[in-house]
Amino acid sequence: MKGVVLAGGLGTRLSPLTRVTNKHLLPVYNEPMIYYPIRTLVDAGVSDIMLVTGGNNAGEFLRLIGNGEDFGLKHMNYTYQKNEGGIAEALALTRHFVGDDKVVVMLGDNFVQESIRGAVDAFRAQPKGAKIFLKEVENPEEFGVAELDGDKVSRIIEKPADPPTRFAVIGIYMYDSGVFDICDTLKPSARGELEITDVNNEYIRRGDMTYDFIEGWWADCGSFEALLRSNNLVAREHGVTD
Repeated sequence: MKGVVLAGGLGTRLSPLTRVTNKHLLPVYNEPMIYYPIRTLVDAGVSDIMLVTGGNNAGEFLRLIGNGEDFGLKHMNYTYQKNEGGIAEALALTRHFVGDDKVVVMLGDNFVQESIRGAVDAFRAQPKGAKIFLKEVENPEEFGVAELDGDKVSRIIEKPADPPTRFAVIGIYMYDSGVFDICDTLKPSARGELEITDVNNEYIRRGDMTYDFIEGWWADCGSFEALLRSNNLVAREHGVTD
């Protein structure tokens, strides 16, 4: 099982902070944001990891993380995304690294309170396909939203004006190696990107998608409000109450 952390993009919604550094290097309480998804993967038993970055600050990741010694790793892999082509485009850059293995993909600005090891172990045993995580949220219209049919996901709708459920698809995805063939078939969306929702909906169409609900809190850092909330959640984990 391979792990991929996606940490490219310009983070324009967090400007002017991101004029001087990559969003994923910003602090969340007492550590750089990028530490949290790496630690989640290592805790889940995934130790062969590639970091996808981009922009003008890519070298800072190597200087900060090195070969991953701070996480108990012997080696960290890196690749570079030249353009703002979306999550699926960034994932496609890891084809040579993942090979025929399965892969756990984490967005570099997403992190969770609880371990995902159980779900990762379940996906190791899943013969093929994909697995996503869902979390009930107050503002589902801001995310990809899963529509459920019994114990299956029937479709995912990206930022729906009238969400069919409150179950957001969070930024942790698990795929078999067939994901790269799916990426090859994608067309850019209206915003000019290859969308990960299109990848997930193709697995759903094939009947090869499973899901788990995430335990504990989930946070992302896509906006100033979300970044503040993430800092507060992690601070409380460290016993800070004010």
